[in-house]
Amino acid sequence: MLASLSDDKKKNWIYAISFAFIAINAIAIAFEFYWLSLLPFVVIVALLALFSLDKLVWIAVFFTPLSITIKDVGFGLGISLPTEPLLFAILATCMLKFLYEGKFNSEILRHTIPSAIIVNLIWIGITTITSQMPFVSLKFIIARVWFLNSFFAIPMLLFKKYSNMHKYVWLYIIALIGVIFYIVTKHAMNGFSEQSAHWVTVPFYKDHTSYGAVLAMFLPFLIYFIWYSRGNKFIQVLSILVLLIFFVALILSYTRAAWMSLVIAFGVYVILSLKIRLRTIITVGAVLIALFFAFQTQIYMALEQNKQDSSSDLKEHVKSISNIRSDASNLERINRWKSALRMFKARPIWGWGPGTYMFQYAPYQLSSEKTVISTNAGNKGNAHSEYIGPLAEEGILGCLSFVLIVCCISFTAIKIIYNSKDKNIQMLTMAVYLGLITYLVHGLFNNFLDTDKASAPFWGFAAIITAIDLYHFNKPEGDRLKESATE
Repeated sequence: MLASLSDDKKKNWIYAISFAFIAINAIAIAFEFYWLSLLPFVVIVALLALFSLDKLVWIAVFFTPLSITIKDVGFGLGISLPTEPLLFAILATCMLKFLYEGKFNSEILRHTIPSAIIVNLIWIGITTITSQMPFVSLKFIIARVWFLNSFFAIPMLLFKKYSNMHKYVWLYIIALIGVIFYIVTKHAMNGFSEQSAHWVTVPFYKDHTSYGAVLAMFLPFLIYFIWYSRGNKFIQVLSILVLLIFFVALILSYTRAAWMSLVIAFGVYVILSLKIRLRTIITVGAVLIALFFAFQTQIYMALEQNKQDSSSDLKEHVKSISNIRSDASNLERINRWKSALRMFKARPIWGWGPGTYMFQYAPYQLSSEKTVISTNAGNKGNAHSEYIGPLAEEGILGCLSFVLIVCCISFTAIKIIYNSKDKNIQMLTMAVYLGLITYLVHGLFNNFLDTDKASAPFWGFAAIITAIDLYHFNKPEGDRLKESATE
């Protein structure tokens, strides 16, 4: 109808609708009904979802570090604003498009990484049906689906354009810089103490460990981008400045697992730079694991000699990493892991249901293993492991299917790094893979993939590796360089 009107009449209609909304909304606010104020944003999101879905994905990525979690909006549900409504809109649009067109993009099945992800998702769906708490598990799988849809599936297609891979990462980094300044300022007001590091990340990150894990993931990419932008001194200097900001923020986060993950990522970088054969890497890894289990008693006794607790002194804080005698944080992790293993023994095939660990583990704690921060209320986090958590919640296949994803990502990344003749492709793949390595190491001690903050970089990096292998790995170097010149 509006298309047939003159410009003046269109403006009059827009003014009339705007004033009518303001008047109706003012009345709604007077009666303490505030939700109507969100209508313009809902309309904008709906229009973007229908006519420019890619822009909505970019907006979701940018706002992820800035999102704030509201724990209870009714019916025991929490929500991360504004991210989760955006992710829901993206998922709903994709589902409607599929129902209308009846087409499924077969490219997602052409590669081992998305295939492994689908296997894992199917098993999560099966264990949701057998869950001890179906409603909790249903919330978990819905969140996982919209994370994968918005941060992996759609970006993987957008990454056909090489520059979009940089765009995805920088959107998250730029927003995160603002969060870093907020957290560091708040931390400075409390003397940069180790104790205050645990809570100054609120409301953007629930604790310092998730914040530190995300910071560590982006450091390899920032180092890569300094190399990549060597032809533009201004961009290179800005990249160095951002790297310094992230590095200082990581130190001030007092996140020991994140620090350790960077050390291991550097070791992986050395191995990949030397292009050591994959068979040799697997053999050495298997030997080290076998030695650990063979001498685990001696290792455990040696670790018990360390009495250094967490401290504001960085040297002492690093030393406390191996303290399993008196450090409450380390001891509580061990308590959670042992509880998870007992849960796994009770339900080894189906598990207790995705997302249910925190509500089910209390009876599996032993009084002799509890710490000063232990709880039976199910209100202080999960199994603190991306590997042991699924073992308890989704059984043996839940754990193995996640490990399968890790293996597929690793094999693909190493293949590209070892065989690509394009240095840009090699370096970008190295950067995002090392970023994933930091998280996979961190995942031994914490699990955050049930949050948008960690899911955006983790699944986004996995999508970059998949897209490089599908669309850019065998692309003539001249075509790739031509596209880079237009960025």
